[in-house]
Amino acid sequence: MYFSVVVLLCVVKLINSQILWFQPEQIHLAYGKSVYDITVTWSTLNDTKASVVEYGIGGMILKEFGTCKFFDDGGYKGYGQYIHSVKLTGLTPNSIYVYHCGSSLGWSPQFWFKSSPDHKNWQPQFAIYGDMGNENAQSLARLQEETQRGFYDAILHVGDFAYDMDSEYGQVGDEFMKQIESIAGYVPYMTCPGNHEERYNFSNYLERFNMPEGNTSFMYSFDIGPLHIISISTEVYYFPYYGIKSIVFQYEWLENDLIKANLPENREKHPWIIVMGHRPMYCSSTDKDDCTHHETITRVGIPFLHIFGLEKLLYDYGVDVEIWAHEHIYQRLWPIYNYKVYNGSYENPYVNPGAPVHIITGSAGCKEGHDEFNMTRPEWSAFQSKDYGYTRLKAYNNTHLYFEQVSDDKGGMVIDSLWIIKNSHKPYRYSNMDWAAFDSVRLKNMNNFT
Repeated sequence: MYFSVVVLLCVVKLINSQILWFQPEQIHLAYGKSVYDITVTWSTLNDTKASVVEYGIGGMILKEFGTCKFFDDGGYKGYGQYIHSVKLTGLTPNSIYVYHCGSSLGWSPQFWFKSSPDHKNWQPQFAIYGDMGNENAQSLARLQEETQRGFYDAILHVGDFAYDMDSEYGQVGDEFMKQIESIAGYVPYMTCPGNHEERYNFSNYLERFNMPEGNTSFMYSFDIGPLHIISISTEVYYFPYYGIKSIVFQYEWLENDLIKANLPENREKHPWIIVMGHRPMYCSSTDKDDCTHHETITRVGIPFLHIFGLEKLLYDYGVDVEIWAHEHIYQRLWPIYNYKVYNGSYENPYVNPGAPVHIITGSAGCKEGHDEFNMTRPEWSAFQSKDYGYTRLKAYNNTHLYFEQVSDDKGGMVIDSLWIIKNSHKPYRYSNMDWAAFDSVRLKNMNNFT
């Protein structure tokens, strides 16, 4: 009798473990080619032979099939998982969809998301942060609550995940993706790579996240309400095994994207251009990193040659806001170009500023803790804090953006806020009197592009 019971328990345990191998986990969303498409991504430990999302408004009455790919990050022979991806298109705008994902061998819990509105007065809202690990992810609980209460339309995670996704043969990455499921399963989780994703040729980043250009590209852009958001990789400047080719390729891709974004018909519909990348051009922390030096590589380009730098490119094409992380701080800068402040006026520095506004938001929480600031604050630093926290953005309309910084250390208190107000959007190097000159340059660039 005892032997029979033991055998039965072992069989039940084996069956349960086999079922768990097919169970979906690490569910997360992203925008597709437009914000009216949603990509659902998840993982299983074994091949389920099918990748299915059942979804609908008020009930899961629709079904969409997708693809599955085996992923081995190269860190340990035999370790791997199956990553599934399903694209949902033709969604009814401004509607709440329920969904689950999986196969006949196992389904995820039920999630929901709200599809994007299709009216021109949409005011999208975001949570923005970088440098969040699965240890000491202090901001995570508050972000989970706010996301599920409908505060945000999307998340922008500006590099550095899990610390690190490849650690412990990828298990740290798995745990992190499970942690953010309570955010990323409900709103698109839009990302860019950081330095902590570098191992095994950035494979953990590229395979785990499905951004609009797919898992072969670090760069992408998308339009959402009045915003044109561009995501780039600062890491191509810092890991020499990529060579100069990747720097040149991204630079040319970015310039072509900015040319198209500045076409009158595009800038009229999406006037605000926001660029996000992991490593900042400016900072005043004490960690002796690249941004603490005058000639930051991403800012001025390849050392000594000073080519393919990003600051002049973003300035020349009228980028409004540049969002960075990497430093475990929050820092807001005055409008700046080449270390010179270009405030709109003394009374209203962010009203019609003469250069991009930089924001560093890398304090979501990780095992490396805080960074410290220099004793003397530079004249271009408008506000700085080392509290754990994250940034919120609301795009009100074509002329007004609102940012605020949430301190998790202070129980969710807003410790900084600003309005950026612009009556027109165009490259900073051209005044209103020189608009015809800019138009001729734009046409020349477009001819070269086409």
